[in-house]
Amino acid sequence: MNIAQYFKDARAELSKVSWPSRQQVLEGTQAVLTFVVALTVIVWVLDLLFSSGINAALGLG
Repeated sequence: MNIAQYFKDARAELSKVSWPSRQQVLEGTQAVLTFVVALTVIVWVLDLLFSSGINAALGLG
């Protein structure tokens, strides 16, 4: 297979792809960002709790 045939076949395969609409991409992005923010807040709160517990157990504060 030569390089020209490869790109021709790749283009043919890409024409078969069902691309998401702009609205679907925006909704997916919003869902991911919401999840990341929520998870970040949960990890931050757990970090505060654990660090406070460890500091209390060690008598550091």
